[in-house]
Amino acid sequence: MAVGQESGEQVKASSRASDLGVRIVSALVLAPVALAAVWFGGWIFSLLLAVAAVLMSVETARLVFGSDRFADFAPLATMALLAILLASMGLSAAAVALAAAGIAFSLAARSWKGEPLWPALIAYPYVMLPLIALIWMRGDEAYGLIVIFWLLAIVWAIDICAYFAGRFIGGPKLAPRISPKKTWAGLIGGIAGAVVVSLGFSFWLGEGAPAILAVIAVCLTVLEQAGDFAESALKRRAGVKDSGMLIPGHGGILDRVDGLIAVILGAALLGMIHNPAQPAAGVMIWP
Repeated sequence: MAVGQESGEQVKASSRASDLGVRIVSALVLAPVALAAVWFGGWIFSLLLAVAAVLMSVETARLVFGSDRFADFAPLATMALLAILLASMGLSAAAVALAAAGIAFSLAARSWKGEPLWPALIAYPYVMLPLIALIWMRGDEAYGLIVIFWLLAIVWAIDICAYFAGRFIGGPKLAPRISPKKTWAGLIGGIAGAVVVSLGFSFWLGEGAPAILAVIAVCLTVLEQAGDFAESALKRRAGVKDSGMLIPGHGGILDRVDGLIAVILGAALLGMIHNPAQPAAGVMIWP
């Protein structure tokens, strides 16, 4: 019996190691593409987001509308692409208005068919708003590039530190009914990673208040985990393990950007409140 249990543990350990290896390879392939698009900005960045918009629309329709049909994801993808176009032209407010129009049309169509209304209230903001926010903040000439790199670095640091802290420390679960693998140790590890990254960016910039940026990093970590839980809840409702099979070791694109969606929206809201003329500076630069 003991030998069988030991063999089972070895198989699980080998499977985890293999899965981690695939995840690392996938990240090493995709990360440079994302970073290069952020670096060049402009229409190159918008093109990457346009590809993401279509993929996100397909997966969101599968999770929220419960369908892979073209008729279900095409309106969402079309609205998202138009919003990206408007935001890239400097018309972010019009892009947000378009998102609101998409919600309204979807609500009307679903009401006419006697279908539940809540999917429309989730799908359109979930896909469109973070894409608009990314373009809006990247458009800040002084700090747009830096803030997007910082937000990506925060999300990656949270995921990496939370993964290893949860794996090697373990302990009580955060919300086992929604995401059984996430632990309090992982959350604390993620916070530590985000704070270290944020302090590093702040000292490198030589501007702003490092302590305030560290506090913002803690808040963004909580948002990142909330975004992860939100997508996990959608997957559980849809009865699937992953949102898709696009990225080996990661699942679908939503599995990769679920936390980033929440972080981007939180950062954009903070930038809009603190310094709407320069939203990226409004997130990072504090007196």
